[in-house]
Amino acid sequence: MHWRRIVKPYATFDLLHRLTSNDVKEGKQRRRSNVEGVGSWGRWWWVHEIQLPRRRRSNLLSSGATSQATPPYVSTFTQLPIDIIIFPFRFSTKSSVTSTIREPLLENPTPRGGLRTIPFIIANESFEKVASFGLLPNMVVYLTREYRLDNVAAANVLFLWSAATNFLPIVGAVLADSYFGRYPMIGFGSIASLLGMILLWLTTVLPEARPPSCDEFAKDACVSATTAQLLLLYSSFGLMSIGAGGIRSSALAFGADQLDTGASSKNSGNLLQKFFSWYYVSVMAAVMVAMTCVVYIQDVVGWKVGFGVPVILMFLSTFSFFLASPFYYRVKVESSLLTRFFQVGVAAFKNRSVKLSSLRPNETYHVGKGSMLQAPSEKLRFLNKACLIRDTDQLHLTDGKALDPWSLCTVDQVEELKSLINITPLWSTGIMMSVASNQNSFIVLLVASMDRHITPSFEIPAGSFTMFMVLSLLVFVVLYNRVFLRLASAIIGKPVNPSLKQRMGSGLVLSIFATSALATVESVRRKVATEEGLLDGTGVVRMSAMWLLLYFVLIGFAEGLNAIGQNQFYYSELPKTMSSVAATLFGVSMAVANLAASLIISIVQLATERGGMESWVGDDINKGHYDYYFWVITCFSTLNFVYFLACSKAYGPCKGEGGDGASSRAVDEEISASS
Repeated sequence: MHWRRIVKPYATFDLLHRLTSNDVKEGKQRRRSNVEGVGSWGRWWWVHEIQLPRRRRSNLLSSGATSQATPPYVSTFTQLPIDIIIFPFRFSTKSSVTSTIREPLLENPTPRGGLRTIPFIIANESFEKVASFGLLPNMVVYLTREYRLDNVAAANVLFLWSAATNFLPIVGAVLADSYFGRYPMIGFGSIASLLGMILLWLTTVLPEARPPSCDEFAKDACVSATTAQLLLLYSSFGLMSIGAGGIRSSALAFGADQLDTGASSKNSGNLLQKFFSWYYVSVMAAVMVAMTCVVYIQDVVGWKVGFGVPVILMFLSTFSFFLASPFYYRVKVESSLLTRFFQVGVAAFKNRSVKLSSLRPNETYHVGKGSMLQAPSEKLRFLNKACLIRDTDQLHLTDGKALDPWSLCTVDQVEELKSLINITPLWSTGIMMSVASNQNSFIVLLVASMDRHITPSFEIPAGSFTMFMVLSLLVFVVLYNRVFLRLASAIIGKPVNPSLKQRMGSGLVLSIFATSALATVESVRRKVATEEGLLDGTGVVRMSAMWLLLYFVLIGFAEGLNAIGQNQFYYSELPKTMSSVAATLFGVSMAVANLAASLIISIVQLATERGGMESWVGDDINKGHYDYYFWVITCFSTLNFVYFLACSKAYGPCKGEGGDGASSRAVDEEISASS
């Protein structure tokens, strides 16, 4: 009886061995970087499954080669046409006449990756967060005071900067997965962010980089920033956005790669869970430090030191990342999910003349190897033409893949694109939620005109008030399951477990109340300022800024319901192969929200300053009507909630609704991530 060898890559490899030169013609060579867990071995390695007759298996066992053998066990098959160096293995008996030699993955004698690389990756992300988030809260003050930008122009600049910062990580993820890899992308992003922060710091050091102070002139006039000065400023913003796109797109996945280098590791799942938890904890802690310590330094010490601290932190971020370069495990670049989407669209267009049968047995679809899906769904049925096998289509006889992936796709590819299209309407409802929570540019101006003292000698910096939203979000995540759901269950008299769509809708309702509270507080503040005669936009009104905590608490709870619900919704509704896409969808909505907020404020300004009237969002916050602007945001949020109800009804039930797996698993992950 003859033996045969099946060359096939596995997630957990069946057998790892070195072949002699006689077998090079038969074996399928795979570079060591393709073999997960091989690490830095500088030889050619293959992954094989060897099928042997049971008689040969018995002879092998009698030779003493058992799974309890101490590595490396060397045995020579003199009866076979090649010599193989065999390592410890076990047998898996099949019902057929053959048995399979199976071997656990070998440990690398000089491993890469592992826990030792994680502190460097987390440090890189944490320092970057402290540096970037520490610049944002007070940036509107810097633009209006130092660069003579009006409030609307400064807000639009920050909206566009935030939009680029949230959108470019998606571009970075595509480039990292398709072309360059995660390590080069993080390294490039770190250097770009460092250069951007150095340029921004230079605007505070070099007098020629910004307009001169108004008091330097005999006349009571201020000179606006020149084109060159604005170009230097905007270049720093652009470099920091590019850097964020490189770091934030790949840091989390790159860290997971370090802990997933060996499929034989029994604790890999626990390690990944702990890594995700510590990653999010470190990011949240970094944001808190940025909104308190860095902002406080800017207010007390000044812009030079306040912008110099982020430069030092970003240098430490870059240095810590490159310090561990010899130990990182780097995954080889594979095909992009974006390419797979385009292939479905192109294949469906090429096959547009094909008529789909109403009877499933009459159609044959291209099913990927190991796929559980045998046929596409009936939703968006026209895309099913992309995976329909016609008479003219041919498949590879060896691996069953399509000869032309741009003419024939797998069922999995089609369903991936369908699932993304199906969730798009509900995804769009989160845009207005982000607009409501992203009014910090104006809120900083309002807080600066109010009494911020906690004690007679200490007052909270205006830029640090955003930390109350982060704190309320943390409190909500911690107390949601432990207190809120139990309290609701006790009041109603039965277990309460809201579905993902119910949580998302509840978050939208809370955002409506939050912007309503913000508009009401601003209306009272403006009335007090008018009564005190503060009509020039300067001075501090005798009204505590703590009244704005109502907005921050409500919007923080709204984020806890809607934003976290969105992420869990994407994770549970999209296929597992699209987990990376699910992780970036919320960032895309934030980027679009920044553009939408910039558009809304520009329209409000143009509509309200006609006929010589004072703009609602003018430079003088006491003469303007920022309360009217916040009521506009409230109206848009209310319309968005009605739109959400329509999209929710059209979408139908979510996977796992009713308390089964997906929803419960997502809640458990939320709790573990916060602990």
